[in-house]
Amino acid sequence: MKLSTIHLKRYKEIAQLLWKYGRSDLAQQMAADGDAIDAKEIKPASPGDASPEHLADDLEAMGPTFVKLGQVLAGRPDLLPAPYLKALARLQDHVKPFPYEDVEQIVMAELGVRISKAFSAFDPEPIAAASLGQVHAAALRDGRSVVVKVQRPDIRKQIAEDFEVLEQVAGFFDAHTDVGRRHRFLSVLEEFRQTIHQELNYEREAQNLITVGENLKDFPLIVVPQPVSDYSTRCVLTMDRIEGRKITKLGGIARLDLKGAPLADELFKAYLRQVLIDGIFHADPHPGNVFVTDDGHIALLDLGMVGRTTPAMQENLLKLLLAISTGNGDDAAELVIHMSEKSEEFDAVAFRRQIGQLVAQHQDQGLSQLNVGRTLLSLSRRATDTGLFVPSELTLLGKTMLQLDEVGRILDPTFDAAASVRRNVEALMSQRMGKDMTKTNVVSSLLEMKGFMSHLPLRLNRIMDAVTNAELEVRVKAVDAKMVMAGTQKIANRITTGLVLAALIIGASLLMRIETRSRLFGYPTLAILCFITAAGGGIWLLITIFLQDRKDSQKR
Repeated sequence: MKLSTIHLKRYKEIAQLLWKYGRSDLAQQMAADGDAIDAKEIKPASPGDASPEHLADDLEAMGPTFVKLGQVLAGRPDLLPAPYLKALARLQDHVKPFPYEDVEQIVMAELGVRISKAFSAFDPEPIAAASLGQVHAAALRDGRSVVVKVQRPDIRKQIAEDFEVLEQVAGFFDAHTDVGRRHRFLSVLEEFRQTIHQELNYEREAQNLITVGENLKDFPLIVVPQPVSDYSTRCVLTMDRIEGRKITKLGGIARLDLKGAPLADELFKAYLRQVLIDGIFHADPHPGNVFVTDDGHIALLDLGMVGRTTPAMQENLLKLLLAISTGNGDDAAELVIHMSEKSEEFDAVAFRRQIGQLVAQHQDQGLSQLNVGRTLLSLSRRATDTGLFVPSELTLLGKTMLQLDEVGRILDPTFDAAASVRRNVEALMSQRMGKDMTKTNVVSSLLEMKGFMSHLPLRLNRIMDAVTNAELEVRVKAVDAKMVMAGTQKIANRITTGLVLAALIIGASLLMRIETRSRLFGYPTLAILCFITAAGGGIWLLITIFLQDRKDSQKR
């Protein structure tokens, strides 16, 4: 692999990171990939340097792309142990800010005016810093309190360079490693790239705020800050300021005063509505992005990352959530198989068994303790391990539900996510039916029915004429027809060989009773020859069957 000087440096850093945190096999494979790097350049780290806290520090040092990767991994307990999840969680709230001088230049370039002209007040100290930008408190000229989200300088160029290297690494793993072929790193990386590009477009985030806010207007306890369009661009986003505190900052006394149970139930109901009815949902509800307002409401922040679901996917996800929440492992397994793409190595029996065990394990713990998000992520991982390629919406929903369950339990320690799914599923089904029965859909269905009925007589006449004239043909296209025919031929050959050998044995037995002058071993020669031929053929047939079956089992 030929790499530029900049890419080579990043390539080495990735290989070193893999070696340091327990994947020396992948690091060595990267080093063996042509002339990219020398394995001697990758040095094993001491045990103290490979702690979870050091991983967060290392990712932060590598730049915004890897900070974002750490944030994503912080919500994936199916991939990392708990200590690493806890250490990476700090990347969701505590990232080093960039200087205020850069903020001034970016705002002036984007809005076309100085900060002092656009705002009556602007706090130079950021109230939050993230991987892609940071947030400052401000006030408009009319006195309205707002927050201004400013994108990090030159971040687009840096992310583009990082993804060029990551694409080469992912392509190498997909082509040369079993873990790459199983997980399709290039596809995962492409989804990650699209997510970051969406988050870099603050105009898109402003539209997400408007859309989700409109969709959740029927939930009085949920607040979504709205953007100030005249003060928002691709790299600067100005929106309402929410007065409150992050859920993670609530003290013991504040939680006692908070009516957490109705908030948790409303929040969970709102997310089910977003995912299963609206088709667009806030995909990053970690505790740092959820505020409790001063008047006791829930505010959803940072809608740069949203998930989208098609109507068909919404129905499948609704059925899957219901199957998990009721402890029905068989239905859950069948739904995932139906939703996913199958590889040649897919083992349906093993997958159904594993999902049944997974759901049964949660049933033994009690449905009230069921973590729906964690179960979805575990289900996705088992699907991948057995040869299924699950849709990205399923993994994203699992991550979202996991974060949502964590928020719900902070608000109300007795919150039962599974019960909330069961309780709201009937209403969600009614809403889905109502959504499908819109005037436009009804008219479209009627037009399709009209076209079907108008062409039906002609089609029936053609079928009847074909039957009458003996011209009706039924063609069946089998993907593995050659393999099936080859297998059938082998079976027929074995049966035929067995019949011939049986005939030789019976013939030899009859010939034994005929007295002849020619003797072999004291028996009629022809009869003994038939016995020897039958014995040799039988031994050959058994050996062939054994070797072929052993070869087939090794292929599986």
